[in-house]
Amino acid sequence: MAKFERKGKKELQQISTASLPDIVFMLLFFFMVSTTMRETTLMVRAQLPEATEVNKLEKKSLVSYIYIGPPTKQLQAIFGTEPRIQLNDSFKTLDDIRDFIAAEREALKEEEKPLLTTSLKVDKDTRMGIVTDVKQELRKASALKIVYAARKAE
Repeated sequence: MAKFERKGKKELQQISTASLPDIVFMLLFFFMVSTTMRETTLMVRAQLPEATEVNKLEKKSLVSYIYIGPPTKQLQAIFGTEPRIQLNDSFKTLDDIRDFIAAEREALKEEEKPLLTTSLKVDKDTRMGIVTDVKQELRKASALKIVYAARKAE
């Protein structure tokens, strides 16, 4: 058998790191574009009912969300187990809905104000009485475009 020997001791070439900043910035840009931030911390249980036909909302910036349901397990000791209304990040009463809609309209451009849609995310076990009361308050606030959030049936 032949014997292989190394002739001379060669140093390994160093790896070029010239393109490393480009790769890092490309990854950073990708994650910035593809990541969405949660706007509201849910304080109510919102297990949505199933729907057979679901329409996707076009512009999510024109949608205001009202969450209705019993408080989460952590908050039940403070707020009880009755269904509550959550607007943004706090529990509110029916009287606060008009102010909420007015504030949401003020945040929009003038041409987008008539396009504001209110989405009701209601827990599937919540009774319709509180939902009807919320709808009446929305009617008084002239927020007539209402959609119900649901998950698609599988």
